Amino acid sequence: MFFKKLISAALPFGLALGMSACGSDDASAPAPVIPPAPGPGDNTPTTPTPTPSNPTPSATYGSLPATANVTVAQTWYAQWKATYFKTYAEEAALYPIAATEWQVIFGPYLSLGLMPGRVVWDTNSDAYCVIEESTNSYKKRGCTVSEGVGYGMVLATFAGDYEVLNALWTYNRGYRSYGGTTNLMPWKTGTYSYESFGSTANSSSATDADLDIATSLILAYYNTGSADYLNDALLIINDLWDEEVSPTKLLYSGNTPTWKKETSAYNLSYFSPIALKLFAQVDKAHDWTGVLNTMYDFMMNIQAAGTGVFPDWVDYTGKAINPNNHSADKTYWMFHQESVRIPWRIAWDYYWTQDPRAAQVLNTLNSFISAKSAGDPANLETAGKIQYSAVPGMPDGEPNKNLLPHWQGAWCLTGMAGAQSWLDNCTASFNTRTISGFNYFPHILQTMYGELLNGMFVKPANLPI
Repeated sequence: MFFKKLISAALPFGLALGMSACGSDDASAPAPVIPPAPGPGDNTPTTPTPTPSNPTPSATYGSLPATANVTVAQTWYAQWKATYFKTYAEEAALYPIAATEWQVIFGPYLSLGLMPGRVVWDTNSDAYCVIEESTNSYKKRGCTVSEGVGYGMVLATFAGDYEVLNALWTYNRGYRSYGGTTNLMPWKTGTYSYESFGSTANSSSATDADLDIATSLILAYYNTGSADYLNDALLIINDLWDEEVSPTKLLYSGNTPTWKKETSAYNLSYFSPIALKLFAQVDKAHDWTGVLNTMYDFMMNIQAAGTGVFPDWVDYTGKAINPNNHSADKTYWMFHQESVRIPWRIAWDYYWTQDPRAAQVLNTLNSFISAKSAGDPANLETAGKIQYSAVPGMPDGEPNKNLLPHWQGAWCLTGMAGAQSWLDNCTASFNTRTISGFNYFPHILQTMYGELLNGMFVKPANLPI
């Protein structure tokens, strides 16, 4: 078999909660399931032929850095793609034994000429993350997380790379069809294998990934005119509403009961204003504007009551809370590994729509880091390495050994609502960074933040937001 079976005792309870934690594998694989036959409403294995128009945006944009350099962003994208994006064909040639099992999910797609591709995650020792029983370091990278698929689709959309976009979309659709119960992707999957199904942890969705996947499909629809993209986005959006929006219109962190209790944790970095504004345009059956307004109010109240930055996890009242999945036991009240994504999501909204709420959030974040760094982005090497407490009276984190690129990019993005000097100087320094080695999370965020800061987030000309 491709993946090692779980032979040890079950993992601790907290590790089975999913998202930012490692889950246990089931001891037996489920029977193969073939994607449904074509028909109305089905998630059918087809891919449109894109006809990108390279539109000139007609809408007003927020300010970019004066130091924006699209060549840097394009170079990072190419480097990221070469390192982290792998097609079925590439990996099947390397792992022929594994590939015989991969046919279970993806055989029907391959038979139609559709090539799936994935974003490689970091080395992991989960049973189904190890390819062909090997101890080779790359062969421990046999897992993909849904956030990586979502980020990759966003990256490819703005790079105009429909080969990558469609391959990731095929990977996404394959797992959704195979799971058979929802159009929301399981948060962690095993390469191209079915063995990750049956694990409680991996049956949970991650709301941010679903938002990003649907967003990229809507943008692809506006760029190409192909309704196939939009029709599939609407399937995701409908299940998002049913399974990931609370009765009070807060965004749950996932779709399993773990994330829907009164004591459950909410992840503020999952809030994507642009996604919700797009959903409101294409899906009139649900109140996405209500979700947008509720989430913005929720975030601004949390920011105003705290130190100026956001905690990684909060409860439904906005109080910092441990998510109890062992991902943040000592960091949940800090602006840390989750919240580092917030500036990008809010800056994207400000760049496209100049929403005053986005400006308020960004300017408060920028005032915070400017005070910590004496107003000079050059001091981020010291100040930006610290994970700051979002809760008065709680301690900051220990400094990192170095200023990782995604942290530098996040601090740069806080200047997008008017701190122009900060934005210019910070981006000039950020653009000197490189992508080398293998470090999934910093590199994918570095590439995405770089696309926004350097002008690659081009809005389709006919997009009505």
